[in-house]
Amino acid sequence: MRLNGSEIVIECLKEQGVDTVFGYPGGTILNIYDALYKHGNEITHYLTSHEQGAAHAADGYARATGKVGVCMATSGPGATNLVTGIATANMDSVPLVAITANVGVSLLGKDTFQEVDIAGVAMPITKYSVIVKDIEKLAPAIRRAFKIAQSGRPGAVLVDITKDVTSNITEYTPQKPEPIERLTSKIKEEDLKVAAELINAAKKPYIFVGGGVNISDASEELMTLVKKIQAPVCDTLMGKGAFPGTEELYTGMLGMHGTKTSNHGVTECDLLITLGARFSDRVTGNAKMFAKNAKILHIDIDEAEINKNIASYASVVGDVKEVLKRLIPLVNEKNHDEWITYLKDYEKKFPLNYDDSSLTGPGIIEEIYKVTDGKAVITTDVGQHQMWAGQFYKYTKSRTFITSGGLGTMGYGLGAAIGAQVACPDKQVINIAGDGCFRMNLNEIATASRYNIPIIQVVINNHVLGMVRQWQTLFYGRRYSQTILEDKVDFVKVSEGLGAKAYKITNREELKDALQKALQENGPVVLECIIDSDDKVFPMAGPGAPIEECFDAEDIKTGKVKFN
Repeated sequence: MRLNGSEIVIECLKEQGVDTVFGYPGGTILNIYDALYKHGNEITHYLTSHEQGAAHAADGYARATGKVGVCMATSGPGATNLVTGIATANMDSVPLVAITANVGVSLLGKDTFQEVDIAGVAMPITKYSVIVKDIEKLAPAIRRAFKIAQSGRPGAVLVDITKDVTSNITEYTPQKPEPIERLTSKIKEEDLKVAAELINAAKKPYIFVGGGVNISDASEELMTLVKKIQAPVCDTLMGKGAFPGTEELYTGMLGMHGTKTSNHGVTECDLLITLGARFSDRVTGNAKMFAKNAKILHIDIDEAEINKNIASYASVVGDVKEVLKRLIPLVNEKNHDEWITYLKDYEKKFPLNYDDSSLTGPGIIEEIYKVTDGKAVITTDVGQHQMWAGQFYKYTKSRTFITSGGLGTMGYGLGAAIGAQVACPDKQVINIAGDGCFRMNLNEIATASRYNIPIIQVVINNHVLGMVRQWQTLFYGRRYSQTILEDKVDFVKVSEGLGAKAYKITNREELKDALQKALQENGPVVLECIIDSDDKVFPMAGPGAPIEECFDAEDIKTGKVKFN
C-alpha cells in the first residue's frame, strides 16, 4: 500500500505493539500528529505540559512494564527539551524511542527557524540516533530503533525525521517485529565453571544486586541462588525489588547511604557476587578500598562494564537471567550460618533508625509503606527523599521502585509517575519528591489532572535543597550558598490551581488521614509534608571515603566523627 511518511510512522508504531505515546506537537511534526489523530482509537496520546515531562513519562512507562516507552516532540526547542529525559533513560538502561521532526531537507544547515541537529546532540546520550532524510529509509529506521532499544543492554534511541519525509509518499509493506533474543552468545562454559568454583569455595559470600536483575526479570533465579547457597543480599537503588526487602537474608542498600551492615559486610566478605551492577562511585566509595578482602565475580550483560570501575577476579558476560539458569546447577547447596549470624548481630547493633519525635522523611516513607501495605509503585525525584525511599520502603517485586539512578535528574519523578500509572492502572503509583525537585516539573500536575490520572504526589518540604544542604553542613562549614528555599510559594494552592486536590501536613496522624483520603480519589492528590530543614540521610560515607567508614547521627553526637 502507498502511504505518506507520517502514516508510515504510525503503522510502524502499531507494528511494534505501541498503544501509548507521550508528547507535545509543533510545526515540523504536525503531519505525524495529523496521522495520529486518525488512529486515536489504536494509539492513545498523552499531552504533557512540557517535552521533558513526556520523556520522563515514557521512561516511567517503560520501567513499570519492560516495554519500550515512546515520546514525540517537534524540532528545535521541542527536541532539545527531550534531551534530559533521553539521557536519564539511557543512563539507567531503559528502552525508550524518541521520535522528533526536523525542517525539510532543503532547509537543513541554514539556521532555519527551529532547526537543531538533534541527532547529533543526542548521539552521546543514546544507543543510536539517526536523522531520516529519505522516505525509503523511514520504516527501516523506526524498526531498527525499536530493536536497538530492546536488544542486549536496553537504552534510548532517537529518530529524527525531516518534514518533507513526513509528507512524501512511498510503498509500505507491513512487517512483524524481529524477535528480541536474550544475549547468550558470550556466555562461556569455562567462565561459568570458574564462577561456580568461586561460589562453592567461598566461606563468606555476599550477593550484590544491581538494576540488571530487574531489567532481565531474573528475580526468580536470584531467589533460587540465594536459597541454595544461603548468602546475604544487598542492592543498589536500581536493584530494589529484585530481591524482596522483607526477606531475612536482605541487609539493605550498599554504598554512600547504604546500611552499616551491607557496607561492613561487603568489606569483610571473601566473595562478592555482583549481578547486573556497574559499580557506580556512589556504591563503591573509595574504589581502592572497595570489597578489599573479596574476590569479585561480576556477571553483566555489557562486556564494557567488566573491569571498568572495579577490577574483577572473574566474570561472566551475558543476560543475567540466562547466566543464572546455567550457573545454579553447577553450584553446591551450602549454608553459611556463622557468617549470616555475624551479620545479623551487626544489623541488630546498627539498625536503620531515626528520631520519630516529629514528622521526618523516614517517618513519611514508613507511613506510606504501612498505608499501602507495601504494594504501591514508588517513583522518586533525586535527593534526600530518594534515599529515604530506598531505605525505608520495603520493595518486594521488580519494577515497583522507579527512580533516576545514574543521571540523578531532579524533576524526574512526576512525569515518571504519570507514565507508570498509565502503564499500570490497577496499581497505586506514588511519587515522592523534595520541594526543590517538585518545583522543577510541578506543571505536570496539570497533565495528571487533565486525564484524571490518580497518582499521589508527596512533597517532602524542608524549605531547602536538602541533600546539598546536608553536604554544606558536614563538609562546607555550614555555608548555605543558594540552598535555602524560604519563599512565598504555596504548593497546596499551586496544586489546586493545576486541578489537583492538595493537603498540607505537619504530623504523622495528618499524613495517615490524608493518605487514606488520597487512595480513594480518582485523580491526582498532592500531599505537602513539612519537615525540619536539617533532617539528614544516615548512614553516610563521606566523599572519597571507604564505605565501611559510614557514619550516622549517633557517631556525630558522640564525637566519633567530627566536622568543621
